[in-house]
Amino acid sequence: MKNVVITGANRGIGLELCKSFINKEYRVFALCRQSSPELSALNATIIENIDVATEQGLVNMQHKLAGVDIDILINNAGILRSTTLDNLQSEVILEQFKVNALAPLQVVDTLKHQLPNGAIIALISSRMGSIADNSSGGSYGYRMSKTALNAAGMSLSHDLSDQQISVAIYHPGWVQTDMVNHSGDITAQQCAQRLCNLIVKQNMRHSGTFTHSNGQALPW
Repeated sequence: MKNVVITGANRGIGLELCKSFINKEYRVFALCRQSSPELSALNATIIENIDVATEQGLVNMQHKLAGVDIDILINNAGILRSTTLDNLQSEVILEQFKVNALAPLQVVDTLKHQLPNGAIIALISSRMGSIADNSSGGSYGYRMSKTALNAAGMSLSHDLSDQQISVAIYHPGWVQTDMVNHSGDITAQQCAQRLCNLIVKQNMRHSGTFTHSNGQALPW
């Protein structure tokens, strides 16, 4: 049985990814700050007290996952905060950089020696990180942090290529989650099923790609 590690697994897309991979008979390690009743009801190994944006969270993660070969690592945890040109709060922008861009890179760095040849890394990004696709402006902290995450993903795809570790960057779609007050056009379940199907097919030929959950290639 293959192992998949998913961050931000207690709700939304992360929770539904857990369900999708369990249905595909993967052993799921669900990482979160605090479990939820929905997550606790699943047949997953739940690891709490994991705030990937903190040093202690990364230490806890490394300790709890010691000895686990990770076939698929999904960096899903992220935050969205409002930052407009009229309300540029540097601490809010930096918080999004820390959680959305730096933390996933640190997760990979912490667990890289547990990724066997042929492993897959999935970064859940956003098309709001696309510079070419930005037609509305605003959302400075979120856009900038996701652009930074995309850059990190591309660098990882090169740095890990010798180990045949494939790195994929995904836009989940406009998903009905708490993050967007459930205003999306697809459910978290639909999104997770799409992403799961893409991730399990990911290979070195597609490493370093930026893809919509519907399979569409996205511009940088």
